[in-house]
Order: sequence, then structure tokens, then C-alpha cells
Amino acid sequence: MPAQQLIEQVGQGVDVAGVGLIVIGLLITTARFFQQLVLRVPEAYQHYRQGLGYTLLLGLEFLVAADIIRTVAIDPTLESVTVLIGIVLIRTFLGWSLEMELHGRWPWQQGRNTESGVDKGH
Repeated sequence: MPAQQLIEQVGQGVDVAGVGLIVIGLLITTARFFQQLVLRVPEAYQHYRQGLGYTLLLGLEFLVAADIIRTVAIDPTLESVTVLIGIVLIRTFLGWSLEMELHGRWPWQQGRNTESGVDKGH
């Protein structure tokens, strides 16, 4: 098997893993949400949103990795790299938006707890 074909298959495998993580995470998080609703956990909706956010963040990371593998390793033309840059920028923005939604701060503000204003010292 030629190296290019192997790299393409690896990229597709990482893509499938990313989508699989999102679907499995969605199912698990939804099942936990319904369980918490039955148990009348007051923060059930908040836990659900956080679980979905973490699932999407992890899945997005895999999807970006798959795009990079396929574009850079297989077909590094100016057009394909330009498309990759657009995809990565959009997915990065989505990731940052999810991070802001989940933690109330941007990813580069990891050491700050914005709710209490206290530095966690990371």
C-alpha cells in the first residue's frame, strides 16, 4: 500500500473517530440528563450543556486533526491549504466560543476564575 493511500486512510479514521466521539458523547450526555431529570437534580440542564460542550470540543479537535492529516500530508496545494486554513479558523472560533460558554473565559485565560476573580495559579 502506497504511503499516500495509508495517510488518506489514517485521516479518514481520525475523521470517523471525531464523529463517533461526538455521537457517543451526545448519547451518553443525553442519557445522563434524563437520569438527572428523573432524580430531580437541580443543575441537570447546566450539566447537560457542559457535557455537550465538552463532547463537541473533543470531537472538533479530532476533525481538525483529520483535516490537517489529509490536506498537508496528501495534497499540499495552495488551494487545499487555503481551504484548510478556513476550516481550521472556523473550527477554532467554534472551539473558543464553546470554551467561553463552558467556563466564562477565553482559552488563553486558563489561570483566572472569572466567577470569583481569584487566580487559580495555573
